[in-house]
Amino acid sequence: MSRNPSVRSMNDSSHIESRGAYSAQSTSNARNTPPNPGLTNIEDEERNGLEIAAAALGQPRRIGEVPFYAGDQTGPTSTLNICSPDQSLPKHFLLPANITQLSEDDREFLQKKGVYSLPKSETCNGLIAAYLLHVHPIMPVIEADDLLIHYQEGKLQQYNILLLWSIFFVAVNFVSSEVFEGEGYRSRREMKYEMYSRAKASSSFSPLSGHSGHDRNGNERNKVVLLQSSLLLGFYHSEIDEHGQPWYWTGIAISFCQILGLHRNPDFSKPNPSITERQRSFWRRLWWSCFFRDRWLSLTMGRPLRINLDDCDTPFPSPEDLLYDIVGLQVSIVTSYLPSDTGRLAKYWVMLISLSRQLGNVLAMNYRTVRPRLSIHEVEALEKQLLQCDLPDQYEAGLTRASRFHSNHVHLHYQALLITFYRPFGTEFPIDLTPAEKELWQHRMRSRADTAASRTNKILEALVQEKLLDFAGPMTPPLLVPAMQTHLLQCKSGDSLSKRIRLNKLEMCMLVMEEFQKTYTVASLYRGIFVKAIEQIFPGYSAPTTISNSTADPAVVPETDMRPESFHMAPENPDQIAQFEGTDFGSMDGDDMMNALMDEASIFSFWENWNQN
Repeated sequence: MSRNPSVRSMNDSSHIESRGAYSAQSTSNARNTPPNPGLTNIEDEERNGLEIAAAALGQPRRIGEVPFYAGDQTGPTSTLNICSPDQSLPKHFLLPANITQLSEDDREFLQKKGVYSLPKSETCNGLIAAYLLHVHPIMPVIEADDLLIHYQEGKLQQYNILLLWSIFFVAVNFVSSEVFEGEGYRSRREMKYEMYSRAKASSSFSPLSGHSGHDRNGNERNKVVLLQSSLLLGFYHSEIDEHGQPWYWTGIAISFCQILGLHRNPDFSKPNPSITERQRSFWRRLWWSCFFRDRWLSLTMGRPLRINLDDCDTPFPSPEDLLYDIVGLQVSIVTSYLPSDTGRLAKYWVMLISLSRQLGNVLAMNYRTVRPRLSIHEVEALEKQLLQCDLPDQYEAGLTRASRFHSNHVHLHYQALLITFYRPFGTEFPIDLTPAEKELWQHRMRSRADTAASRTNKILEALVQEKLLDFAGPMTPPLLVPAMQTHLLQCKSGDSLSKRIRLNKLEMCMLVMEEFQKTYTVASLYRGIFVKAIEQIFPGYSAPTTISNSTADPAVVPETDMRPESFHMAPENPDQIAQFEGTDFGSMDGDDMMNALMDEASIFSFWENWNQN
């Protein structure tokens, strides 16, 4: 079976480079001191330039294994184009691996951090199975055959240790309680934090922080692995840094993509013989996974888009790009660890990437700080594209539980996309509408946003009824926020009955968000913010919960009094709201807070504005 030479293995003392921002501060100053540049061999530096030039010219003296991107027209090898007959030298090629050595102090530090102490075999089996079933279909950033072969052959210690802990960190979200209890952890979150800590410790040793990635026998520093790990660690949330880790880690991953040139087509000028078809498919998966995270994090965190598609020409992915790494596996391994309908899930992933591309268009049109007034033609043209998006059949019979969830998950993304498109036009309008047309047009756009929000509720209801919420990943809770914001906005107007109906829809989302709180910290953030926002409309509001001891349906108002003022505040779970203590929620009046919440593209932007008042 062919293996991607860009993804290397490591033994039990192995390690891979990462970013310097997380250098191990507890280690000695000597370990944290970069190598003295005055001791660098100038001849070795020049030899490195010769190797780059030789690889670019197709005349390498050693076998290339590490991807290298020479950049565009002004890149370091552009000089060679002057001497090239057709001035079309490839910009992507493979360089020989750089071999370094890990010091005894470094190895001892990692040993103390537990980096080389893998969980029990049955725990590893459960984590790998959970990852491939729940994470891989939506974030195909590892090569499944490489991981499974290492595990099946009893060589998991030789798999890249940074990538392995990153995989385990995300997989903990989906394992049963018996798994983390069997490892001695008191909760899922405790085990997840430990896995994250070991991955972060592994990433502390990088050339950027004065350290090199390698194993005891030597190993190359592999930016592909750093990219993979950063994408996975981007699912870590912590209230300590205001939940900024996903944005940080994803930015690291995107930077590695651009360093490696994965945003560019390696065959742009002519076929590149140094890149295999397997590598092309894998690089497309990595690039478009970064793109997917960039678009949706930009929405949910209210941050600017990092990726400009005008700078990119990487071919759009196909379902086949997700299947190449399972073709050569034994049938018994595939059926034991991978979804039986992986081909269908691959199609869903391509649909998600397409929706992400449209989301970028929506964010660029409606949410940039500086943007021109739109014409009705521009708005209707984008709306037409959105309404023609390729989506799964929600009512298709015979789907597995995994396919049923992922089908609905695509639709959750789609409804969030539609709400994001329609919502600004509830208060704005194209420049070329007549005064008589404006009010009707805005009413129609508000109605369509409301329809998308109601459809979100229908999808959530289906997931609950079919007991599929356990498939929800770290990126699922943010998909509820656009619908919840729309329901909240509708609660501001109308009579008490219409407000109550709207509040019921919002409370259904709150109950689902409460379920997500059991696993995902960010769900607690969302729920806490919405509780305080609802209180501004319904003073004394008590949030629905399945945790508190109640004899009645918490989402139903007693028939004796349907007035919103009659709600009474119930004690909150201290663990759920501890992160909000000390915040002056009362410093904003209801209208100011509601306007801040609804005018921003992100609940996180609202959170920042709230704290500034």
